Order: sequence, then structure tokens, then C-alpha cells
Amino acid sequence: MLAFLSAIQQSDRLPETSLSDLTRPSPPSIAGIASIVDGDTIEIHGQRIRLNGIDAPESKQYCNDAKGLDYPCGRRSAEALDAFLATSRPVSCRFVSWDRYDRFVGECLRSDGANLSAWMVEHGQALDWPRYSHGAYAQQQSKAEAMKIGIWAGKFQAPWEWRAEHADGAAPSSPTTQGFVSRRLLAQTGYSCQPRRTCSQISSCDEANWYLANCSWGGKLDRDKDGIPCETVC
Repeated sequence: MLAFLSAIQQSDRLPETSLSDLTRPSPPSIAGIASIVDGDTIEIHGQRIRLNGIDAPESKQYCNDAKGLDYPCGRRSAEALDAFLATSRPVSCRFVSWDRYDRFVGECLRSDGANLSAWMVEHGQALDWPRYSHGAYAQQQSKAEAMKIGIWAGKFQAPWEWRAEHADGAAPSSPTTQGFVSRRLLAQTGYSCQPRRTCSQISSCDEANWYLANCSWGGKLDRDKDGIPCETVC
């Protein structure tokens, strides 16, 4: 028994599950009108629910579209999920596990039986997360990639990699091929945090995003806190 528990504790298949969660009572399924937290998290009756087996772009994450232009893919993912749920309410979620943030991880369906996780992956708004799904949505992902829809239309960084690079809470920088350029590389653009600038003094979206990502005052450029600085140029 001890060997079994030790194996679970060290397994990379269950990195967000503690031993105490293994004996914690499983809650009943929950159903109701869902509000959207982000592209892979909803809330029903005050309970946050993480959609099982997928990972959507983070709220502040940017991707490149088919023309190579930056766009807020995290926000688009959340909007897509909201629109999808609006056509068939309520949502019901079957408990799968607790994660390390004490969120209910669930398998969620619309009232018409459509699976939220499968739909998000199939429409290119989230990725199959094999670490937890064991490839459950690989077929949907292959379809989205082949059709070049959603994030597959351009270039992006996997959300789990984006989080690892932004663990210090830094704002997003501009994406490059399958990823984001580092602050060291951004410094090569010639931009500088001194002197402080206002949006009226900034001539391009790239410049505005650089200040947002690298300067202590950069947040002032994003007045409505939607992750987009200087919306007159972005």
C-alpha cells in the first residue's frame, strides 16, 4: 500500500492531486447557468470548474493570426466558449478530481449533450492536454489543425509553456514562431523604459506591447486591463 501511494505521489500523471484528495469525498455533479472565467474554466453556483483534459490560452496570452499579427487569443477563447454555451443552457458537470487550486475538475456537457472540452479543441480554441486527457481529444485536435481554425490558423505557444515563462506575472510579449520572444531579445529592438511614454507618443502596436511587457509603468498603457495597450494603435 505504501509503495502504491509513493508511486502516485511521484507520478507525473497526477501532479496537481495531493494524497489528501484521494480520500476526500467526491462531490455530486453540478448543473446550472455557467459564467465564463476563461477558455477552460467556468463557474456554476459559485463553484469554479476546470474543464477536464484541455488547456486554453491564458487570459493575457497573445498569439499570431494567419497574417502574422498579434491578437488576444486567450480572450478570444473565452468569448468562443461563452458563445457556445449561450445556445444551449444549462451546463452539467460530472466531477473528475480536485486540482491543486482546490478547483472542481469536471467533464461538462451542454443541455443538448455537447461536450465542452471536445468542442473547444475541435474549434481550435483549446489544446488537448495529454498529461491529463491521455489523448482523449487528439482526434478533435487533428481536425482543427488540418482545417487551420482558431489558434491553428497562425502561430502560438502551448498554454502550459506560456504559464511557465510568465510565472512571475509578467505581461505577455509578442509571439514568434510557436512561442514568445524573450526580454533579452526584445531589448534588441532599441526601445527603452526611459523616458516614460504615453499612448500619444507611441507609434506602433509592437512598441506599445514592448512597454507593457518590460516597463514598470507599462500597465498604464492598458487602461481597461484587457491585455491590449494603446488601443488607438493596437
